Amino acid sequence: MLRNQANIQPWYGQSMPSPMLVQFVGGQVGSFEVLECKALVGEALPKVSRLAVCEGRGVTVPEGTWTLRGVTSHQRYVQAREGVQLRAVQAGLGRPEARYAAMIPITKSAAWWDLAQDERRAIFEDKSQHIAATLRFLPAIARRLHHSRDLGEVFDFVTWFELDPKHSGLFDDLLGLLRATEEWRYVEREVELRLARID
Repeated sequence: MLRNQANIQPWYGQSMPSPMLVQFVGGQVGSFEVLECKALVGEALPKVSRLAVCEGRGVTVPEGTWTLRGVTSHQRYVQAREGVQLRAVQAGLGRPEARYAAMIPITKSAAWWDLAQDERRAIFEDKSQHIAATLRFLPAIARRLHHSRDLGEVFDFVTWFELDPKHSGLFDDLLGLLRATEEWRYVEREVELRLARID
C-alpha cells in the first residue's frame, strides 16, 4: 500500500528510481473511502466505495470493479531551475496529517500527442504556467504522477494528490487554476475521485 514505503516520491521527485508500477483498484476494499467520484470530461468510472493503492510488481492486488495502472517515471517537461524550486518546497507522500487524497485520471487528445516535445513544453509551462503558477500550493499539497499511456491503459496519466483536510479549499483553487489553462483544452477525458484515508 501507499503508506510507509521508502520509495515514496514527492512532487517532481529529486531522483526517480526504476519505474514503479502502481495499481489503483476501485471496489469494496482498500485503505481509502471514496467520498465522491465524478466525470469532468467524457465518460465516468463506475461508482465504488473503496480504493486500494498497490505499489510494485508482484504485490497482491485485490479484485475490484476496475483497475487503473501507471508507472512513475522521469520528469518530462521540468527544466533544471524549476526542479530546484520544486525540490525546495515540495512535500512527500504519506504524511500523517494528509488524510485526504484525490485521484485524477486524464486522457489527452490526439492533437496533444501529435505535437513535438518542445511544443508540448511551450503549452505546459510557457502558456499554462503549470509549474510556476502552482508553486504557491506547495508544500500543502503533495502529488505524484503516474504514466499510463505506454501501458496501453484507457487513461494517459493518473495523478495522485494528498493533503491535510484543512487544505481542501486550497486544493479546489489548484484544480480550478489548472483547468482554466490552455493545456486543459487538450483534455478529452477527466475523472476526479475525492478520498479519505481510513487505515
